Amino acid sequence: MKHLSKGLFAGVAIATVVATGAFAAANFNNVKPQEFDPAHSFLVQAAWLQGIGCPTNAPYAEYPATTPNKNYTACATGDTKDKRNEGLLLAKTGPTPNNASATAELKDVKGTVLNELGYDIRKPGANVNDPRGSHCGAGAPRFDITLEDGSFYFVGCNSPAPTTDTPEGASNEWQQLRWGGAAPLLAFAPNAVVPTDIKGKTVKSISIVFDEGQDQGPDNFGLAVLDNVDVNSVLVGRGPTDAS
Repeated sequence: MKHLSKGLFAGVAIATVVATGAFAAANFNNVKPQEFDPAHSFLVQAAWLQGIGCPTNAPYAEYPATTPNKNYTACATGDTKDKRNEGLLLAKTGPTPNNASATAELKDVKGTVLNELGYDIRKPGANVNDPRGSHCGAGAPRFDITLEDGSFYFVGCNSPAPTTDTPEGASNEWQQLRWGGAAPLLAFAPNAVVPTDIKGKTVKSISIVFDEGQDQGPDNFGLAVLDNVDVNSVLVGRGPTDAS
């Protein structure tokens, strides 16, 4: 046993590293917006824009000051590399049946073992069912997830219901939505009535899709602003602008 102890402890150490790394978000550090609009309807838009994200200790000048003299926080945690308070605008103008969508590809997530997904959404109120603010439907904004084995799942903004739905900001200006973490990460397969737990599954690709238009209630807004896209607690709150 004395001669086996070193190997045993080395094995435990390796297993610990592997287990810890399994729930890392690989090299996830970019969310790239783009539009799917084959008929050139010009009714969808996806873009990271400055000044519309969820502030974390953002300096501002309270009137009549002209230089920063206060700080404002709506989201207690955010992307530490986001210095310009960027937010992800996803919009679809007009009817849902238009074959067009605003999308955002989560880059470098291939090989990630899923533990948690989420984002912050610019929406007041205590939960996702509040009709004010960003659209939060069963189908948009949603995560489209392709696993390593080729199977496909989706997680809608309010279907399955988020594991965590936490109002954020002094007046609940934002909501932090998370799926998974300490709970199962439930997702729907196409045409499934009951969601499946995909926690611990390995990812091939993930995208955010917004394809519900202004005909979808209860808000009939056809627009959502997201921030701090979360894969296994790694947050990305900035990215390229694709406003065209």
